[in-house]
Amino acid sequence: MLDPLKTSSYDYNLPNELIATKPVSPADSARLLVYDRKTDTITHTTFKNLMNFLPNNISVFLNDTKVIKARIYGKKESGGKVELLLNKPLFMDRYLVMTRGRVKVGTEIFFDKDLQAQVLELNEDGSRIVKFTKNGEKIDFLELVNILNEIGHLPLPPYMNREDNQEDEKDYQTLFAKNYGAVAAPTASLHFTEELLQKINNKFDVNYLTLHVGAGTFKPVDADDILEHPMHSEYFEIGTKAKEALDKAKSVLAVGTTVTRTVEYYARTNKIQGECDLFLNPSNEPIKVNHLLTNFHLPKSTLIMLIASFVGLEKTLEIYNTAIKEKYRFYSYGDGMLII
Repeated sequence: MLDPLKTSSYDYNLPNELIATKPVSPADSARLLVYDRKTDTITHTTFKNLMNFLPNNISVFLNDTKVIKARIYGKKESGGKVELLLNKPLFMDRYLVMTRGRVKVGTEIFFDKDLQAQVLELNEDGSRIVKFTKNGEKIDFLELVNILNEIGHLPLPPYMNREDNQEDEKDYQTLFAKNYGAVAAPTASLHFTEELLQKINNKFDVNYLTLHVGAGTFKPVDADDILEHPMHSEYFEIGTKAKEALDKAKSVLAVGTTVTRTVEYYARTNKIQGECDLFLNPSNEPIKVNHLLTNFHLPKSTLIMLIASFVGLEKTLEIYNTAIKEKYRFYSYGDGMLII
């Protein structure tokens, strides 16, 4: 008997060849598995046909975060190489980062374009807190983003097993990416073409909110009991129009897990900005989101647990095993799933 509170219950075997390392083209030719909860049926189709499966009178919510070229390579004064991955800004010009290469408190790291980082703290989880300067002068977040976009690399997920390239600059951003701050794309939205987006805009009330996806999204759950997992937090913001739309929405389609968590956090706290650390799972089900469009997620991740909060653990595993049998492509550049 599977226990929905045990991390081991969320494991599944994925053949390596089903991990997508680049997207299909055009984007809406990706496959789409539709699970209808009312009839308990699975339909296999493509993203191009998404409109045929969306219920009427839904409000659609999308995440307009934009991915930063957050991976940069630098050197210490000793000449030792350091790789730094920006995770998110904290407060008072401090930033949470991950590093590869030995650093200690006080270490200065030198990058191109006169960018420097000084290590201020070493956290127990392996992350670091740093401050950035340019030519010794303080810089603000947007100035830092501009420099990173010149010297940095898109932080493709580790399972892609390759360096980023020029195609990724387009492929790994959504069509409506606007607000810099993410280190991973809200991948369910990567399937939209201009034409499909236009059709959705013509038929439904479409709104945008922002959640800056952090590196924690790829972190597997280490605790045996899922409720003991320290959930990562990510900055979010819901504008006035989106808030009003949420307040009066009768039926919500969340495009992606990031939108789901943001909407559900708002439904529980009434907060329109701040740090979202909501962990959805079978013991903490959605109360506002009715339908979910998403990709296929890593085993033992908080994201597959989020899927189980909608349809239960057994059904989640059944859907995933069907997708594997049907050779769907998995993860960030992979195919998608619609839960209605």
